[in-house]
Amino acid sequence: MSYQVLARKWRPRNFAEMVGQEHVVRALSNALDNDRLHHAYLFTGTRGVGKTTLARILSKSLNCETGVSASPCGECSACREIDEGRFVDLLEVDAASKTGVDDTRELLENVPYAPVRGRYKVYLIDEVHMFSGHSFNALLKTLEEPPPHVKFLLATTDPQKVPVTVLSRCLQFNLKRLPVEQIEQQFQRILQAERLEHEPAALTVLARAADGSMRDGLSLLDQAIAFGAGQVKADEVRAMLGVVATERLPEMIAAAQRGDAAVVMQEIVAMAEHAPDFGSLLRELVTLLHRLALIQQVPEAAQTGWGDVERLHRLAQQIPPEEVQLFYQIALLGQRDLPLAPDERSGFEMVLLRMLAFRPDAPEDTPQAAGSERAEAGGVAVRPSAAQPREALPPRSPKAGPTADQGPAPVPVGADDPADWHGFVGRLGLKGMAAQLADNCVFGAWDGSLLSLRLDPACSGLLGSLAERRLQDAVSDKLGRPVRLELTVGAAATETPAQRGAREKQARQVAIEDDVARDPLVLAMQENFGAEIVPDSIRGTE
Repeated sequence: MSYQVLARKWRPRNFAEMVGQEHVVRALSNALDNDRLHHAYLFTGTRGVGKTTLARILSKSLNCETGVSASPCGECSACREIDEGRFVDLLEVDAASKTGVDDTRELLENVPYAPVRGRYKVYLIDEVHMFSGHSFNALLKTLEEPPPHVKFLLATTDPQKVPVTVLSRCLQFNLKRLPVEQIEQQFQRILQAERLEHEPAALTVLARAADGSMRDGLSLLDQAIAFGAGQVKADEVRAMLGVVATERLPEMIAAAQRGDAAVVMQEIVAMAEHAPDFGSLLRELVTLLHRLALIQQVPEAAQTGWGDVERLHRLAQQIPPEEVQLFYQIALLGQRDLPLAPDERSGFEMVLLRMLAFRPDAPEDTPQAAGSERAEAGGVAVRPSAAQPREALPPRSPKAGPTADQGPAPVPVGADDPADWHGFVGRLGLKGMAAQLADNCVFGAWDGSLLSLRLDPACSGLLGSLAERRLQDAVSDKLGRPVRLELTVGAAATETPAQRGAREKQARQVAIEDDVARDPLVLAMQENFGAEIVPDSIRGTE
């Protein structure tokens, strides 16, 4: 007897054998047991999740010789013939190959006639969205008022292309992608039944590669069994799927965050030895960065299907959130630019080189300051209450120099005064999030070592970030002495530099628009040609 592939051999024969899709199985079972059957069902979902399988099981339940129920016997002639694909009253139609209206009319000509052997005549139309508009029109009348002995079971991967007039005449069930755990458990049962040696880690890799499709997963399992000569081993599965390169991405990101360009390039060379698709590798990099950002904000959101979750948690604590966001944006734009590169590898390398070039400088005295608070709190970022002042950061030691052993240098006469916060901020030379933090603060108090600031509540999310440490470092460098920083969230009585800048920008815009409105040439065009001024189109030159 010829070999039968696993996807066909282990195809579910009844509702109890279905993996996943409990919401659909429950609804169909209740309808069958309580005799509340609809005349048309539409099953939607991605490939390989059980649409056609459910339709065939439903056909058996309707035509089983023991009676209509959610548990067909599987032994009668009707059940066996449906399983073997030769039941005369089950008409399976591939809409992709019969898109014409003549094909549809020919199919529906036999609808009025009673079933030959079964209780119901069942029309199973797969990929129904491929029907033409005229074919759908021909189907509509029959769908609306079918004979009592006819049931329509429609399946599609793209319900958006099915006319709403058809959708409204069907009971629609959306089949979900299967979780990695369910696919992995099914692999385990199949391999035990087949008495094949396997490693659990290999099944995890295969289940993730299945991407929610049981049929795709079983095809990959078949391939892995053939690749391993009857054994399913983790190393061989990784080599077969080409995911060895993907597993090096976390270390490469960690090296990029450290600024270690040599290690980054070594990782790319090691990846290239496995001949990966660098376009897919870049997409995996974007996915990895998204998962890191999610773990940083919601640690419990991590899923076992992501692989080594503990490793991802460690990496999320190591890289500051703002750098994860920066790397994500660079990788996302790199996907757009990749087709323009001379080759995919050089385009991928350029993405990593951009991450290295635009990586913010780490603080000199306390690397990974932003991650330390999360580590102390078990991976959850701790932010102070808006009603209480934030504990002052410890003073930063001044840079070592010839007089470092003589204590902090005195503030020279005429030096910058933090009390003039608007002018002081402009001379700090800050960039990025540190500049945003400073621009949204107002001066509170200054005693020569402790600087108190009040932060706009709209920007309270900047508390606890690396920007706070960088602002303290910039103030200490500017004043030439260690400075402790204390931030309190709350509405301020005076304008922040950001608010003043916005107000002055608006005033300049109003003045420019007024100048344009009084310009003789503009007035002449309005008078002679009926021209109108579009205020939003007016921009000043700087």
